[in-house]
Amino acid sequence: MNGITRILLFMVSCVLTHNFIFSRFLGCCPFLGVSRKVETAASMGVAVTFVMALASLFTWLVNHLILIPFDLEYLQTISFILVIAALVQFVEMFLKKSSPSLYSALGIYLPLITTNCAVLGVAVLNVNENYNLGYSVLNGVFGALGFMLAIVLMAGVRERLETSKIPEPLKGFPITLICASLMAIAFMGFAGLA
Repeated sequence: MNGITRILLFMVSCVLTHNFIFSRFLGCCPFLGVSRKVETAASMGVAVTFVMALASLFTWLVNHLILIPFDLEYLQTISFILVIAALVQFVEMFLKKSSPSLYSALGIYLPLITTNCAVLGVAVLNVNENYNLGYSVLNGVFGALGFMLAIVLMAGVRERLETSKIPEPLKGFPITLICASLMAIAFMGFAGLA
């Protein structure tokens, strides 16, 4: 199997088969909280993609250049949390200075990325799967694209639900959970794909 085929299979695996929302159940809070409108869901997805790619890169470097050589692997989780928090703060300051319009469009969603367990989850998965630097970054990018796909699809469903006739006891959060569970079942159909 050549390199491009291997990367394409890895992408399909990250986006569809091992989707952070529907397969690994990571990042469910922003998935349910930010998926009311497609525009905000897409903005959150882009921000998460950027942060997860950078977090995968920096946490791999911290792990392999500092923690492993100095026999400090027991500090991985706290180190990864600190790296992610610092990275999100840096991205927030950079956007505030360089692109105020994008900064205001993302609003509260950018600081929420710090508490998104999918960002920490990708760093831990990279360590557990023993990915090299390239595959760690690809796992961050493709995993985040799967997160963005899930949140944008859910936002489209929720926008459609606003104009639908729904029984009173199911309105709001109950129908959202039902739709999320049906989407998770649909994504299980990709299990044998890669």
